[in-house]
Amino acid sequence: MAEVVVKYGIVGVGMMGREHMLNIAHLQGAATVSCVADPHLPSQQSALNLAAKFGWSLKVFNGHQELLESGLCDAVIVSAPNMTHFHILMDIINHPRLHHILVEKPLCTTVKDCKKVIDSARRRPDIVVQVGLEYRYMPATAKLIDVVKSGKLGRVHMVAIREHRFPFLVKVPDIIDNAFVIIEFENGSRGMLDLCMFAEGSKNEQEISVVGHIGKGEAFMPENIVRVGTRAAGGAGVETMKSEDPRIRYDGLHHGASYLEHLNFLDAIKAQGRHTPAVDLEDGLYSVAMGVAAQLSIEKGHFVTIKEVMD
Repeated sequence: MAEVVVKYGIVGVGMMGREHMLNIAHLQGAATVSCVADPHLPSQQSALNLAAKFGWSLKVFNGHQELLESGLCDAVIVSAPNMTHFHILMDIINHPRLHHILVEKPLCTTVKDCKKVIDSARRRPDIVVQVGLEYRYMPATAKLIDVVKSGKLGRVHMVAIREHRFPFLVKVPDIIDNAFVIIEFENGSRGMLDLCMFAEGSKNEQEISVVGHIGKGEAFMPENIVRVGTRAAGGAGVETMKSEDPRIRYDGLHHGASYLEHLNFLDAIKAQGRHTPAVDLEDGLYSVAMGVAAQLSIEKGHFVTIKEVMD
C-alpha cells in the first residue's frame, strides 16, 4: 500500500519559506508543497521557479485565508514576518478545515499572544502544532543533549551559548545586534547567551558549553564537533567526537537541522496524536518569554524575573 503524501501550504515564501520548500523536496516523496501564500510578487515567482524544479504543481495565493479555503493542503508552514504570526496562527487554528502547523520562531512577538495561541490550540487536540527552533536538531547540539541526559557531566551548573552569527540579511538599525544575557534558574544553575550578529571572522557560528559537577561538554557548529571531559580524567582525557546524523539528506541553512525538524513534524502528523513534536507550544512560549525578559532587563538596567513577563 502506497504511503500517503502529506501536502504542504507555506505562508510566506521569502528566504526561510523557500528553505522549507527545499527541505520538503528532500523528504523522499513523503511530502509535497501544493500551495503558497505571499503578497510579494518576486517571492511568488521565486517559489514558482523552485516548484518547477521539483515538478510540483503549485497554486499561488496573495493571502493565507485563500490558502486555507483552498483545501489543497494538509499542513501549513508559517514563515511570514514575525509580527504576523499571531493573526495567521489564530486563523489557521480556528479554521473549520484541519491544518497541522509548523510555525517558525518566534511563536509570536508577545507572551500574551503566545498564551492566546496555546489556549486556542488546546481546543483543537486533533492538530499538530510544532515550533521551529532549529538549533535543537543540529547533530552536535543533539549529541551534547544526549551526553547531559546520560548523567556523564553530573548535575548541570552552567550552560553557555556563544552565537556569533555570520550576517545573512540586511537588518533595521534599531535592533540589539550584540549582547550578553545571564539567566539564573531556581535550582541554582546559570545560563548565558553571548550574541553577536556581525561576526564574519568566526569558524563556528554556535558554541555551546555545559559544565556539571563532574564534567564538561562542548558542541561546535558548523564543525559538528562535540568534546566531553570529566574532572577525574583531566584535560588529557577529553574526548573529541564528530557528530553526524545519517538521516540528513539536505544540509541547507541550518546544517541539516531543518531537515530533521521536518522528519519530526512528519512523524508527529502520521502518528495521529501518539507522538508529540520535539518542540511544542510551551517551548515556544518560554523561548519568547526569556527573550522578552532579556530585552526588558537591557532597557530597564536591572534584573527581571520570568514571572514579571509571564503574568
